[in-house]
Amino acid sequence: MRQNLHTHSTFCDGKNPPEEMVLKAIEKGFDILGFSGHGYVKIDTAAMSVEGTREYIQTIQMLKEKYKEKIDIYLGLEEDALNRLIVKEPFSFIIGSVHFLTHEGVSLPIDYNRGIMEFMVDAWYEGNFINLAKDYYQDVRQMANWDEVDIIGHLDLITKFNEDESFIRFDDPLYVKEACDTIDAFAGKKILEVNTGAISRNYRKTPYPYRNLLQYMHEKGVQICLNSDCHNAEYLDCYFPESLEMIKACGYKTMMKKTPEGFTETDIDCFW
Repeated sequence: MRQNLHTHSTFCDGKNPPEEMVLKAIEKGFDILGFSGHGYVKIDTAAMSVEGTREYIQTIQMLKEKYKEKIDIYLGLEEDALNRLIVKEPFSFIIGSVHFLTHEGVSLPIDYNRGIMEFMVDAWYEGNFINLAKDYYQDVRQMANWDEVDIIGHLDLITKFNEDESFIRFDDPLYVKEACDTIDAFAGKKILEVNTGAISRNYRKTPYPYRNLLQYMHEKGVQICLNSDCHNAEYLDCYFPESLEMIKACGYKTMMKKTPEGFTETDIDCFW
């Protein structure tokens, strides 16, 4: 079985119209495709507008019906912490993510480019990445009690530009504590994704979260799903076989599968 629940299209910052994404998913043998357009945030140029969101809902629902004999399509949304949705309907699932940090009333994206991250570390946190991480993970943890959220997106997104560990060592004890405290907050409450999106865009060589955090997630019994955070149909299954091997090496024997009734724990060997 092949599944991806983190999918972007031209309704937000994706390259392909939704139907192109569906056709590529069918071509690649996917059984389940969940769309997760960026929910409206006033300052986010990548997000859908209010009117665009209405059209997005109609389009995905149409495609769900049109291709129901070939693939299971789900209407989802990636909700940013800056603009909580609260009411889930009509969406079948919600991915909760933090894409911005706010300082003295100014919000900046943490994943747009390295220069902005360097500016925030230097100007907002006096060169201390740990303090930035504390604020980031505090924002992420608040979603543990957001009932509408099913999946937590790219847990350690602040390390997108840290492949060379120039901001922080991945095993820095202070950093790891902040991330693990956040994982603790989600245990038994939310699904966390293994996200390969930064690999397809050449920012990382391994998925979010970093392997030491994935191992801790397994120790804490956190349920997971594997997503590509796809912005380009060609990379819909980016690094999936390699990620599955890493997931299994960390001790996982199951992942979560989306069904019409909700999420079901499924043997990991059923995937791919």
